[in-house]
This record gives sequence, structure tokens and C-alpha cells, in this order.
Amino acid sequence: MKLNLRNIFYLITLFNTPYNQYLKQIDVHATHAGYFSIDKKGHKVDSKTKRGSDFSDDESAYELILKDKERLLSLDNPVRFIFSHSALREGWDNPNVFQICTLKHGGDSTTNKRQEVGRGLRLCVNQSGDRMDEQVLGSDVQGINKLTVIASDGYKDFVSSLQNDIKDDLYERPTKATVEYFQGKRIKIGDDVVTITSDQANAIYFYLVKNSYIDEDGHVTDAYRAEAENKTLAPLPDKIKSMAAGVHALVQSIFDEHALDDMIDDGHQTKIQENALNDNFYKKEFQTLWHYINHKWSYTVHFDSQELIRKAIRHIDEKLFVSQLQYTVTKGKQGDDWSAETIKSGNGFVSEKSHTYDLKRGETSQVKYDLVSKIGAGTHLTRKTVAMILKGISSAKFAMYRHNPEEFISKVTKLINEEKATMIVDDITYNKTDGTYDSEIFTAEKNKDFSKAYPAKKNVQDYVFTDGTAEKSIERKFAEDMDLDDKVVVYAKLPRGFQIPTPVGNYAPDWAIAFQKGTVKHIYFVAETKGSMESMDLRPIEQAKIKCAKTLFNEISTDDVVYGQVDSYQNLLNMMNAIRMKS
Repeated sequence: MKLNLRNIFYLITLFNTPYNQYLKQIDVHATHAGYFSIDKKGHKVDSKTKRGSDFSDDESAYELILKDKERLLSLDNPVRFIFSHSALREGWDNPNVFQICTLKHGGDSTTNKRQEVGRGLRLCVNQSGDRMDEQVLGSDVQGINKLTVIASDGYKDFVSSLQNDIKDDLYERPTKATVEYFQGKRIKIGDDVVTITSDQANAIYFYLVKNSYIDEDGHVTDAYRAEAENKTLAPLPDKIKSMAAGVHALVQSIFDEHALDDMIDDGHQTKIQENALNDNFYKKEFQTLWHYINHKWSYTVHFDSQELIRKAIRHIDEKLFVSQLQYTVTKGKQGDDWSAETIKSGNGFVSEKSHTYDLKRGETSQVKYDLVSKIGAGTHLTRKTVAMILKGISSAKFAMYRHNPEEFISKVTKLINEEKATMIVDDITYNKTDGTYDSEIFTAEKNKDFSKAYPAKKNVQDYVFTDGTAEKSIERKFAEDMDLDDKVVVYAKLPRGFQIPTPVGNYAPDWAIAFQKGTVKHIYFVAETKGSMESMDLRPIEQAKIKCAKTLFNEISTDDVVYGQVDSYQNLLNMMNAIRMKS
């Protein structure tokens, strides 16, 4: 929902001006109108429904807000505040929007935010409909044509994105025709794509200088524009004549952003469209391993409900803490220094001050929660079991529910699952189903950033996408070490679609590895790479998932197949050597 305050200058001041007198005579019930195009369920609202005043029924508000702009801007009309639902996306063309207050959560799309904010970025008009631009207002144009947005936290990302887009528009397009600008550009000649060499770039530059198509600073001259328009440009030298269309597209792109459309090869376009399976996947060693592990499984688990209730109550009483609901108000504005360097640094919008408040109304909220059902859904426990846990926790802990219901539900669910995780792993049984994983799960994930991928040698796909942002993440180092070791025949970075079901969530191991027969005790290994080998460093739920995976792979293991948790390739080798010594 949007609240649009129509004019920032409709404020009552201490001065007894005619305008102040005019504002004071407006009846408070007549100064707002609302148009609701759809209700919260997506149904059309009856536009003839009356809502309490001459201007507040939807039908008259619709006519006033969306159709009768002149009457809306007139001083004869008392409406100064407009409440609207979805109206800002319906082509509303009102230039005199100076304040927008968003009443919904900030998770809306960037496109919608741009549409909404764009309503307030038009130059305003006076009572005669004349634009209040720099010709009329002079240096006051920025002060009067000013949009204030009272926004939720989602607008932080929107503002950052907007600055990046402005920066891209300003910096990606060239401003001068130089040798460096032409060199290395990829242009199309027929169906072929060629790269402009250093010699060709010099020839292009000399051609432009010789024909006075650029000035001494490298800027394209009016002479070039005129001759290009009249199609009377001088012919290019023989050595670059075949690329004439691409060369002139490059020159014209300096003053026409669409000149490169369909002519210049997009250097940012992903050259590798997919990460297909390669010959490694079809090696007999990997096919044998894949046959072992590609089955789908179901599980059966039994545990004592009364024991879980007792442990969950104790765990919640010890660990639960729910914070008071708070909100932070940050005030900022577009900076006065709107220079290219400011935009490039991302400092075009400046935060001035912020203050955090406790949300007192949280204890008296009228929102109703089905507490037992919510926790039951998150823990997969019966309503009876959840009710007994909540009944058993201390009154002080249960009182935290009033402070922050959502956090209470989330944290209690997590704490119950932690206790559940410690109980189930010792009594879980896996059963093979008829389903199997198809090889297509390796190529199901699209739109990967190949610039950050590791070009592997022995993986079943050409590229490995590793976790982590470090230049040498644990997974990347693991893959590099496997590629170097002659004991490894083939390996696979298992996709996230390959999952093992557990009572506390699905689990996805990281690697499947096939070794040269005779070089190690176990030919096949399924590995989970973690940054730490200490179980205390892992969350209880993560520990439980790994223990469930071990149970499953112990069931399907032969003398040649093993599952383990490691933090490096050397650690994997040490583990297998230890197993060999025991056997």
C-alpha cells in the first residue's frame, strides 16, 4: 500500500499567510481520498462502496485520482492526502507527488519500486499546468522538485542498485574515439566475429583524424555526424574496409547508445552456455560408483516421545532468549555533490542519522498465531507433543512469546529440532525405494557464473563450482589436489539435487571419488568437506545429518566403498591409510 502526500508545501506554518488560512479551513475528513484497485486477496473492490465522506468512496476517488488530474491539483479541491493500493502501477500521471510513504514490507521487486518512485520524479506544475523547471525557478528547481520517500529497509538495496545502474550508464559508454578504445573490440563481419588488432585500431584512428571526424581531444565532430546522417562518409583504408559497418558502429556508439545493437559482439555474454557431462562421467570407474549411490531412500525412525519432551523442555529453559521487537529509522537524502566520482564510489545518497526504538505495541498485538501448529509444522511433531513441551517450559520463557511471536516460534522450533537430532541418529533405518537419480541432476542448475568456476581435469563436468568466497576455498583446494594426484581416476562434485533424506532435513554430500584400483584400500569414497573436523564446531542438526549419512552409506558399503567427513584431501588420504592399517 502507498500513502502519497501530494505536496510537500501543504504544511501549516507559524505564519498567518493566505495559504495557511486556506489549509486551516479544510475539514480533516475531506482532505484524504483512497482508491483500492484490488484487495489483499487479489479481488476487485466494489468502487461504489462508501467509506465515510464525500471524497472517500472508491468510485469518486478513482475518478479524482486517476482521471481528473486538473481538479485534483486545484485549490478548490480539499484533497491533500491520497491512499492507494496498486494505483501507482496503472499509468497514473500526476506530476505533483512530493512524498511517498510505503506501508508494505520492502521486499517488493526493484522494477515495482522504480515505477512507484518514478511517479514522484516528474517536474511539478503550477495551477496553470506550466512545468516548474530551471527556466522558471532557476537555482530553486532542485529544492522545489524534491521527492521524499518514507521507506522500509528494502529500499536500501534499491538505492544501491539505482546508483550502480547510473554508474554503469555513465562509465560503460565511451566519451572519446582513441586507439585504446578500438583495440581489442570484437565486431561482426557477416557471420564471423573478429577482434580489432593494434594495427587496425591505429588505422581507424588515423582515418578519423585525417578526415576531421574527431577533434584534437578525440571527441566526434559535427562533420562526422552530418556525413553519417547523409551517408557520405569517406571510405575506410583497404586494410580495414571489410569491417566498415562495425567500425562506424563503434564510432557512433559514442553519441548513440543503440549503435552497437546487433553489430558488436557482447564481451560480457557467457561464452559457455552449459556445464555438460564429459567423458569422465562415462568411465567404468565412475559408472560403478554412480550405480552404488544413485538410489533414492526413505527412512524409519523411532524415539521415546516422553524423553524428547523432557529434553526439549530443559533445552528451551536453558537456551531460549527472545529479543524485544525494535525498529530503526534512518534518515538520509541525495547528496549535494552529485558528481561522477560520487556515483562511482556509491556515495550519491547520504545517511544523516538513525535511531532505534522499542516496539511497545508488540505486547498488545491483535494478530493471532496458531502457535502449536506453527511449531508442529517446523518440527514434524504432533500437536499433542508440541503442546506438552510448551506447557512444561517455565512461565518466564513462555512469556517471551508476547515480546516477539515470530522469533519465539522460530527459536523454539530450532531448539526442539536440536534435541530431536541428538535422539534419532541412533535408531534410524534406511530403505531403498524404486527411484533413482538421473544423470540430468548434474546439469539441472543453470545461470552459473563461469568466471568463478574451477576448470577441472578429472571431474565429470568441465567446471567445478565450489562453495565459499575465498580465492582458495576448501572445496577448490580439494578439487585441485584430486586433479594432481595420479591415484584419482575420476571424481564428481555432487549437485545439490543429490540429497539424502533425514528427519531433520535433507543432506547433500559434496564429492564422489573413484581411485585407481590397488593404490588405496577403498576404491570409492563419498566425502563431505568441512572447514573443521571438530564435532563441537558443527551445529547439532548438521551433526545429526552427517551421522544419518554415515548410517546410510554403512548400509550400502562394500569392501570398496566408504563415506567420511574430511577438511582436506590429505586428511582423506590419512583416513584411508588408517582404515587400511586396521584391516
